Amino acid sequence: MPRALFFLAKLALAVATGALLRFVLDLHPVWWLVWIVPALPLLIAIRFPPREARWMVALAVVIGASCNFHYYRLVMPLPAVFLVIALQSWLWIFLIFAARRIIVRYQSWWTIFVYPALCVAVDSVAAALLPDGNWGSLAYSQGDCLPILQIASLFGVSGVLFLVTLVPSTLAVAVAYGRSLGRGWIAYALTALLLAASLTYGYARLRQPINGAQTTFGIVSIDDPIGPRASAAYASNILAGYDNLVQSLAAQGAQVVVLPEKMAVLLPAKALDWQHHFSALAHQNRIWLEVGIGIDDGRSPTNWAWLFTPQGELASSYEKHHMAPPERRQHYASGTDYNVYSVNGQTYGLAICKDMHFAAFGREYGRRHAAVMLVPAWDFAYLDGWLEARTTVFRGIENGYSIVRASREGLLTASDPYGRILAEVPSSELPGRALLAKVTVAGPLPTLYTCVGNLFGWLSVAAAALFLALGRTLRRKSSPHAKQNAAR
Repeated sequence: MPRALFFLAKLALAVATGALLRFVLDLHPVWWLVWIVPALPLLIAIRFPPREARWMVALAVVIGASCNFHYYRLVMPLPAVFLVIALQSWLWIFLIFAARRIIVRYQSWWTIFVYPALCVAVDSVAAALLPDGNWGSLAYSQGDCLPILQIASLFGVSGVLFLVTLVPSTLAVAVAYGRSLGRGWIAYALTALLLAASLTYGYARLRQPINGAQTTFGIVSIDDPIGPRASAAYASNILAGYDNLVQSLAAQGAQVVVLPEKMAVLLPAKALDWQHHFSALAHQNRIWLEVGIGIDDGRSPTNWAWLFTPQGELASSYEKHHMAPPERRQHYASGTDYNVYSVNGQTYGLAICKDMHFAAFGREYGRRHAAVMLVPAWDFAYLDGWLEARTTVFRGIENGYSIVRASREGLLTASDPYGRILAEVPSSELPGRALLAKVTVAGPLPTLYTCVGNLFGWLSVAAAALFLALGRTLRRKSSPHAKQNAAR
């Protein structure tokens, strides 16, 4: 083939791989493609000489990572957008070529575990250290694949991510080496066995009944914002919309009603008046009522969830722990308490939106025996609604509790401890959207993850460190085939 045509073929392969990666890295990914598509850049890295493989993989991952450009632009300045896409692309390139170095050098059955171990290690470190945690982890792409999600009850996000990256790793190695892989049958059999065992466990867990009292939840959202400088007429119109929806849900039998995050951002002088208003609303309708409110004092704003009893008492005030990028720019204060309260004989926990993106945070409520989490939220212009809702559902599977989430510009969602979506509708502007959801509330389901946390993730960090050391210090296999590939 002429050199020009060969280059065009490689270019087309890189672009096609990048186009497919967009379906993997999108905010609402195609879950089954996540099991296949990442094999392509890894296979390119293995089969092509390093100089060619680097630009092909780099082009592919940049095309893939840029799929969320519009979303990033919504939540951060333009320079930060390019930085985030560049860092995300660099991380993919690093993971692929770190795995490639070991796979090509040793060509043995165990090398299929290098790529997933590296991915889980990076994901675990990100979850522990970054202000946005492991947001966008490939594990969350499986949000609608319930049998696979049950692995989270054992090993958390790390367990799901390991499995979802092991399969493409094995596919890439199998296509590259086939029967010539050292004891390759072990690699292929182990991958099949782990996948089968995970599915068997998942289906078995989903068959377990939930025994408890049925509770009727109301979820309310109006997308129209109320800022601290909003006119009295404008704010009153939206507030009346919330009142009408709450009263309607109470008339239909709602026992607990959840309103969204920062349904209003108030000046401190107004906060007490609004607190009295919702106290009266809860008392008049004889319901438990959770309300998301922001208070802006001009220096260090705060983000609260108020929980009112059916008698109108303020039972709990919870302050958000983890801030979204716009809130960090506005210097919002962060809370530190984990608020639980007994509602109808069961322990309920309070959280706000981004808090539930952090597995360690969700586990703290599991350790406090929460049976239900009430979560006001505010997503970004409907773009990330599915991802944020499913990320939150992960916390319920990890720790065995139900979740009721009310989002502005997102989804109103109720889920059970197995991650089943019991009811879900998108939010809307005035007159708003209300959802009635019946949830069987039992005591929290005990899970291994609540007991041990991200132990599997940190073991993967240790394994990844060992693999990286192997990639730099141990000698290559002496077979001619290994030398030939390593020299490419």
